[in-house]
Amino acid sequence: MSDTLSNAVRHPFWNDTVAPQPDCPSLAADATCDLAIVGGGFTGLWTALQARRRQPQARILLVEQGRCGDAASGRNGGFCAPSISHGVGNALKRWPKEAEALIHLGRANLDAFEADLAEFGLEVEFERKGKLNVAEKPWQVEGLQAAADNCRKFGIECQVLTGDALREKFNSPVYAAGLFEPNYALLNPGKMVAELRRVALSHSIELHENTAVTGLRDGQGGMELVTPGGVIHARQVVLATNAAPPLLRRLNNAVIPIFDYALVTRPLSDGELASIGWTGRHGVADCGNQFHYVRKTADNRILWGGYDAIYHFGSRRDDAFLRESESFSRLSRNFARALPSLASVPFTHAWGGIIDTSARTTFFAGLAHNDRVAYAMGFTGQGVSASRFAALTMLDLLEKRDTERTRLTMLRRPPFPFPPEPVRWLGIRWAQHGLAREDETGRRSLLNKALDAAGVGFDS
Repeated sequence: MSDTLSNAVRHPFWNDTVAPQPDCPSLAADATCDLAIVGGGFTGLWTALQARRRQPQARILLVEQGRCGDAASGRNGGFCAPSISHGVGNALKRWPKEAEALIHLGRANLDAFEADLAEFGLEVEFERKGKLNVAEKPWQVEGLQAAADNCRKFGIECQVLTGDALREKFNSPVYAAGLFEPNYALLNPGKMVAELRRVALSHSIELHENTAVTGLRDGQGGMELVTPGGVIHARQVVLATNAAPPLLRRLNNAVIPIFDYALVTRPLSDGELASIGWTGRHGVADCGNQFHYVRKTADNRILWGGYDAIYHFGSRRDDAFLRESESFSRLSRNFARALPSLASVPFTHAWGGIIDTSARTTFFAGLAHNDRVAYAMGFTGQGVSASRFAALTMLDLLEKRDTERTRLTMLRRPPFPFPPEPVRWLGIRWAQHGLAREDETGRRSLLNKALDAAGVGFDS
């Protein structure tokens, strides 16, 4: 193991930025409610708050298997995108007829997200300072220019940077060009979960942590959720379990758990940051299929994550995979290559998280059990802002509202299902090998071209 990793603790840095709070009590008896929400991450907590807005007198109950935010929501990089479709390019490629609507709704969602932070008083270190996408290889530079052209078609402000202009934003010997989009945000995901949880409790939402739901069944006049402590009788249910094994059998093959990893350095001095030209507060990501996402924390540490996207045979979700991985060393080496002046800076934190990955890289939503159960999942690493949009979509569906959200083909059409094992594991390995080769050569594999034609794949 690299010396820079020798003292890194194996839990998310964000945990150390939030004051500890006692767990909410486990469910200990049968309960009855108007709306039951399963899952205490971003999606579930946003659903609870938006439901309270719409139904001031309703009894809303949220159950979480562990503690709110301990899964994907508290382990990500905190990139808050103005998109619900995994970017402009993905919208154009997969849903060209509704790309304009998807782009408009994504940008409006980020505006409304920021407004909700203010209205609810959520202190989450939200910074709307932009994002810089950087390219290393010539074909990636060409891709940045094409991305800029697409953005301008929809009136999205952006700027292609090279030479001194690039070095003033991010000075690395690896990258030859960049595309800067000012309308992009970052936040602290640990504080985001803690603040959503705090405000949910203040709005009389009943929250039960350490309460696993082991069964979902039809009941008299509604649904029944089975837990070790009692049965919840609910008129309607929202499933916000995302990367966890789904409660609906029909969703078993709709997403796969992909493990992603991140490192965080000690706080850097102004001089150290100036040595890499990074004096602003924008985020950074590179253009590879195996890509890194990079950002500063509030105290000027660098978070360096991504690159590896690991699927384990049989969709295993072992907790050990969150703490033990060769990916930490690989990330450390890639950090030193991209930012050689900081190569000796130690990392204080190293951790993994699970991404609920759909075969089209965007979330989907739907109804089940005679329209009494709504679900949303498959965010594929883009859920920080899209989770709010998904919450509103599920509530629209349950209330049978005809809205811009419920009319989206992207949400109404289910994703291509993943095949059973061992074909699943072999197919993912084959596709990922092709993507890695494309990063080296600029040539897309025949398999990935075929997947593109079918509207599925593993895009970054």
